[in-house]
Parts: sequence; C-alpha cells; structure tokens
Amino acid sequence: MFIARKLKARNVVAYVLYMMQVEDVIRAYGMDIDRIAQDYLTRFDYDDEQLEAATQWYDSLITMMQSEMCQNSGHVQALTAVIGDLEERHRQLLSDPQKPFYLAACEAAQPALAELRAKGMDAEVGDVANALDAVYAVTLLKMQGKEVTHDTTAALAPLTRMLELLSENYES
Repeated sequence: MFIARKLKARNVVAYVLYMMQVEDVIRAYGMDIDRIAQDYLTRFDYDDEQLEAATQWYDSLITMMQSEMCQNSGHVQALTAVIGDLEERHRQLLSDPQKPFYLAACEAAQPALAELRAKGMDAEVGDVANALDAVYAVTLLKMQGKEVTHDTTAALAPLTRMLELLSENYES
C-alpha cells in the first residue's frame, strides 16, 4: 500500500508492475487475508498502525479480486483502467509531433512486440499491455532465481525504454 501510493505518484509503469505483483502475492496466499497478514506483511518493518492499514488494503484488494472474478488471472478494474490510460497516452504520444523520441522508441520496440505476438502474447490488447506483461514475466523469472538469457534481456531493452518514456510523459 505504501509503496503503491509512492509509485503511482512518481512512476506509473512501476506502479502497474508492482500491482501485478501484489495480485500474484494475493493469489499465492490463496486469497486468505489472515495468511497474508501473518506470513507476508509481518516481513516488513511496519508498526502496528501500518500493519493494520496494509492488512485492510490487502483485504480490500481481495474483495475486489473476488467481486471482479480475477482470483486466478487478470487484473482488478482499477489496474485495468490505469493500463487503458497508458494505452491512450501511448496513442497520443505516437501522433504528437513534439515527441519524436517516443515514436522512435516505439519503432525500436516493434520487432520485440511482433515476436511476443508470434509467441502467443495477446494480439487483442495494445502494445503497452504486451510490453508490461513481458517485463513482468521477466521480472518474475528473476525473482524466482531463474536464468534470463542475454537474448531475452536484449529483446526486453526496447520495450523497457518505451515504457520508461511513456511513464515520463504520463499525466494522471
């Protein structure tokens, strides 16, 4: 909760990636707020008031995930809306003659995006959602201690650059 609040204000892409991780943590704990509070949140150096606030925040996310039927996959509507806002800003930046650097970054990312779609990424969602999914997938691999090849890291670089520039040019 505390990290999410800071990230949303400073770096919307990092916020989205963080919230994707939070959703997965909730799923990993079986949507059980008691287990999350006892086994996960106690890992952080929270005082009693912070622990209570974080527990309530996670519990509200669990409620949202359950009511929005995304217990097993997908994202809560609030996060989906932010991703949609990023897709809209992406389209605006692509057509903004004052932002040629963004267009160049997106053109550099197109081969990686095409490869992702060829490997099964969802062609129905936009470039931003696919880039976010790819970056998150590699982040998960790293967190699990799994090897990430040089080729994968190199392919991810233009996607990461596109997302960095998008975040820098995003007004919430």
